[in-house]
Amino acid sequence: MESVLDRAAREFPAVVLTGPRQSGKTTLLKQVFGKTHTYQSLEIPDIRTFATADPRGFLDSYPSPIILDEIQYVPELLPYIKEKIDAERTRTGQYLLSGSQNLLLSANVTESLAGRAAILRLLPLSHRETEGYPQLPLVWENVASDTTRTHSSPTNLWENFLRGGYPELVSQPERDIQLWHSSYVQTYLERDVRMLRNVGDLSQFQNFLHMLAARSSQLLNLTSLARDLGLAVNTIKVWLSVLEASYQIVILRPYYANIGKRLVKTPKIYFTDVGTLCYLVGLRDFRHARDGPLSGAIFETAVLAEIMRTITHSGEVPEVFFWRTVAGTEIDFVVRSRSGLVPIEVKASATPRRTMATGIENFQRDFGNLAKQGFVIHLGNECLPLSKTVAAVPFTHI
Repeated sequence: MESVLDRAAREFPAVVLTGPRQSGKTTLLKQVFGKTHTYQSLEIPDIRTFATADPRGFLDSYPSPIILDEIQYVPELLPYIKEKIDAERTRTGQYLLSGSQNLLLSANVTESLAGRAAILRLLPLSHRETEGYPQLPLVWENVASDTTRTHSSPTNLWENFLRGGYPELVSQPERDIQLWHSSYVQTYLERDVRMLRNVGDLSQFQNFLHMLAARSSQLLNLTSLARDLGLAVNTIKVWLSVLEASYQIVILRPYYANIGKRLVKTPKIYFTDVGTLCYLVGLRDFRHARDGPLSGAIFETAVLAEIMRTITHSGEVPEVFFWRTVAGTEIDFVVRSRSGLVPIEVKASATPRRTMATGIENFQRDFGNLAKQGFVIHLGNECLPLSKTVAAVPFTHI
């Protein structure tokens, strides 16, 4: 994202960088702009009090160009930043703002900095980033479905899935995975959840997290979830909005088109980071993740994370859906690309088979020219055609 961030700062007076806690926002901003911008965190209590009590005085004391970290703690500052920007509208890159919550930021940014700020998202590291090949195109952008990419093959993908993509765990492989994720979840509960919504019973919210993780990659049945937790459906909806706003989950909507079929309209739920998912469902060993009943959900989550992160870190908004008919025909992911709809099936198998292409071929038949080449993402090492319009591609090649 470095080049995207640099370009945005050259074109807009302000840049807002959001993403989940610990995804590397501060590190990235300091790395790209550390020599040209001063830095101030609004998480520090006395700084926060100063900014809240006297916003104009604060901005005079900490003039631009500046990085203001954790802006969600003082959203009241945004109208005064707008005032500063409007005084020197042609100056770009004046204010670089970061925050780990989307709900508060988006409303305030839309109101105060409309047309003045570029809004970017930083998610945990993608597989290609951890392997050192961040600029590789996504497989469907490479018309030949490049079969020569034999790099990027970790000794054990499942160990990486268990670890997840947060930079601290990737850069420090000796860290205790369970302790880190436990601390992360606790910090998230204490900070983000309490700030976004007044959740009275955090232990019940934590139970909700664990129960939701067990349903990852499944259709989201709010009534069933509410019944199992003994809560109202409206409470579940509010809590889901908290998770989505703080980038902990992705709610995948179904793709609709008027093709004369009855389609399932219920969304599906995924966790943003596969390591968080593994921790919440109680997996402590990669063998249990690989061989257990959740292996399919884990691998599906990892593939979705790779797609979302790669598109997001290129500065674009990912348009990813799933497709499912009432009759049972399903495509795990449908990505809307520049050229059309890319159907993707995910199979937690190292042996691609011809039958794995059936669902994709049905989708291609229904959508005609809108549907492009399809891909079956698998755990093996081979790139091979399954049909004229479907290719099997290893996870390490996407």
